[in-house]
Amino acid sequence: MLVECATPTVSEVAAMKDNPISTEIDFEQNGIQHGFLKLPYSSNASAWGSVMIPICQLKNGIGPTALLTGGNHGDEYEGPTALFNLANRQHIDDIQGRVIIIPAMNYPAFLSQDRVSPIDAINLNRAFPGNACGTVTQIIADYFSRTLVPMADLVVDIHSGGKTLDCLPFAASHVLDDKLQENQCEAAAKAFGAPYLLKMLELDAGSMYDTQVESMGKIFVTTELGGGGSSTPYTIEIAKRGVRNLLIHAGIVNGEVTPNPSPSVNLNMPDERSFLCCYHHGLIEPCVGLGERVKAGDLVAKIHNIDRTGSPPENYYAKRDGMVIIKHAPSIINIGDNLLVIAEVV
Repeated sequence: MLVECATPTVSEVAAMKDNPISTEIDFEQNGIQHGFLKLPYSSNASAWGSVMIPICQLKNGIGPTALLTGGNHGDEYEGPTALFNLANRQHIDDIQGRVIIIPAMNYPAFLSQDRVSPIDAINLNRAFPGNACGTVTQIIADYFSRTLVPMADLVVDIHSGGKTLDCLPFAASHVLDDKLQENQCEAAAKAFGAPYLLKMLELDAGSMYDTQVESMGKIFVTTELGGGGSSTPYTIEIAKRGVRNLLIHAGIVNGEVTPNPSPSVNLNMPDERSFLCCYHHGLIEPCVGLGERVKAGDLVAKIHNIDRTGSPPENYYAKRDGMVIIKHAPSIINIGDNLLVIAEVV
């Protein structure tokens, strides 16, 4: 007699399959290690090739673990710059615990200088928890979800605006159901020491790295530090100082937290009125700049029709009182693009 068996779903099969990424890093070994996360990838350029993601571990004895990442999006450079600097450390005498450094977690996107991977056009920060049977980006997400994040006590993911956004330099945490965890994340974001401290609202948080890490009970800090597809000495210094501050805050590195030269400005995004979506294609004439305070109803931008002359511009108005913290970086904007983000000043 045949017994009818339930057919596993794709996600169930993926959960049972080992992730194909391997590494020569021994996560239990003391000392300084440099290596790669090696992901086999057969392509036209290399039949038996691999995606090689640089990784560094600093470990000294027993203590907390920090997982530090940059390059979640490949066109954001403050994180990679700060973390490649940190990975060049020649000593670990002042470390008690473990620091896992991945300067460019979405390495294919980082090499192509694009937000998403050129291999599969998937946004790594919308691919979690990942899929061990999936594409390159989904496999990377799965490895973080099942291997790296479980080892960590503190997770720091350094972002900036990339090619299409320009942002005030802020560290951020999120509203969470677990209020103890929320308070711990907020305290860590404050310790980062950025000029601005934001309680951040995400429009599509379900498949984000942030959400995956927080759902696993970890302390998580993210940032936005500038943008425009480049970096500056100012924003890089914020990133480098912030990473060191967080390692001190976590008790991994000895020392005192270095605060921002002026007190951080506290900001909040309580609802979707913070986002100003564009409903027209055209040329932006900004009426306010980053860091400027506005009132609900203030004119913040005009969008000029670039398909013909003689058309009056479309006016855009603030939907709330607050400060402009993010703006569209290119001067040409398309329907559906985010024009501005306005946060409340707390």
